[in-house]
Amino acid sequence: MLNAAQIASFESQGFLVLENVVPKSLRHRIEVEYSEVLDDLYASWVAKGFLPEPLEDMSFWDKLRHAYEENCDWFQPMDISLPGDRIEADTPMHFGPAVFDLVTCPQILDVVQSLIGPEITSNPIQHIRIKPPAPALKKEEIRAHITQTDWHQDRGVGLEEADQTDMITVWIAMTDATVDNGCLQVLPRAHDKLLPHCPKTQTAIADAFVDIEAAQPLPVRAGGIVLFHPLTPHASRPNGTRDFRWSFDLRYNVTGQPTGRAHFPEFVARSAVRPGEVLTDWRIWRQKWADARKELARQPHIPIHRWQSDAPFCA
Repeated sequence: MLNAAQIASFESQGFLVLENVVPKSLRHRIEVEYSEVLDDLYASWVAKGFLPEPLEDMSFWDKLRHAYEENCDWFQPMDISLPGDRIEADTPMHFGPAVFDLVTCPQILDVVQSLIGPEITSNPIQHIRIKPPAPALKKEEIRAHITQTDWHQDRGVGLEEADQTDMITVWIAMTDATVDNGCLQVLPRAHDKLLPHCPKTQTAIADAFVDIEAAQPLPVRAGGIVLFHPLTPHASRPNGTRDFRWSFDLRYNVTGQPTGRAHFPEFVARSAVRPGEVLTDWRIWRQKWADARKELARQPHIPIHRWQSDAPFCA
């Protein structure tokens, strides 16, 4: 649980950095799970003739880099969400036991409970972010989960239905996040209102509302987390190193309140009032997303962003 000083800091600053939250053993299980996912993907690309057989000593990172260079997409098959664009019946995604244990990690839920109480829902706006070195990125790469992320507020990239929802973002470092490799940066004490956003490289705060000179970088070691108020402006820096930077970002909201993405599945992660409703089986979590994918593939596309290019301050 957070202490009074930490809660006060979060409430005044709009963010909080905490080291040593996610156990090393859990991070190791996630690394193993994703290595298996990548091995399966790599084998399928080899079978299709997209890639040659991997060298015996190729690491997880070597395979990621080689696949990216050869236009073999590993991001969506590894993501813990469906995409914001058109969803098909076979759109890939990943929901496994180790990632479920991360989403329901008691240490994370303890922190979240300190800020929004014990009735906690796992919000479906969640992603993995495995960011290659900036020099290795293709010129046309615009995906926020691959390249640097534009300035935004998490409230602004959800739908209006959740504008009053009590919500917390938990950004989790799987590898050390440093100033050099693209850690997050934040505008402290700027979480008082929703700012205009525009369709830019990604959905981002309109230029006139961001004071870049006031940006504060937020380095954090592997296993640490960064907490954000949903109105806190933040972005990520470019990865200027030769190595990948890996993180997850998760959201949690008070149970019963809108998630901002009602067509994606939520679940109760903790409850003092109705403990029997807490989801404990990762296979049910995975099935919820599979069912949502099947249903959404039959429907017209549902936009996930509210902002248009002709909105005020965007023209």
